[in-house]
Amino acid sequence: MTVSSEPSIKAKFRLAIIILAAGQGSRLGGYPKALLKKDGDSLLTRFIQAIQNCDPLETLLVTGFYSDKIEAEINSLKPTIHSSITLVKNPNPDLGQPSSVRLGLESLKSDYDVLLIALCDQPSITSAEIEALLEQFNQRTANQEIILPIVNDQRGNPVLFSKRVIEKILAIPGMVCRPYMDQHPELVKLFVTENQAYLMDVDTQADIQKLGLDPI
Repeated sequence: MTVSSEPSIKAKFRLAIIILAAGQGSRLGGYPKALLKKDGDSLLTRFIQAIQNCDPLETLLVTGFYSDKIEAEINSLKPTIHSSITLVKNPNPDLGQPSSVRLGLESLKSDYDVLLIALCDQPSITSAEIEALLEQFNQRTANQEIILPIVNDQRGNPVLFSKRVIEKILAIPGMVCRPYMDQHPELVKLFVTENQAYLMDVDTQADIQKLGLDPI
């Protein structure tokens, strides 16, 4: 049995978003990937502006390394956006991305229906890619709680989770999303697509050139 389709995805689902921006950018020589620029705007600014079209109920930004610089960027952006952004600092970002994911999950406050967990360094993710994930969630079967984009047999980002599955993850001490997905593949709806935006992120100086970003 499939979940019935509604004409308005935005009206049907209350969306929360976690943006992960706590990393050190060590392979870039130590630089906040969120603040790399494309066409004059930082990747973080571009993403936050894009998600305004999705009317998020809550947007939570997890910082760590470079938290002061990222907070300054958000403060300069606030007058131009209509949704609020909550910053949460990971006190131990050296523990890696899972610690930031868990902190983000524990810090959510809104009564959302679906949660988008996004990276801060995907320059080609726009509201269209997020809407495509929401449409996949709208078309899921009754037991599917997670939408995972797959491009060329590779996992992509962002990933969409139901509130129900997030509550199950939070009930397990120390659990985060990826191992839970691996342990429960029956809950995952694979969104097989050719859209390279879900794979494009920044790890190296070569990626900066490939993606047309301003060099450091």
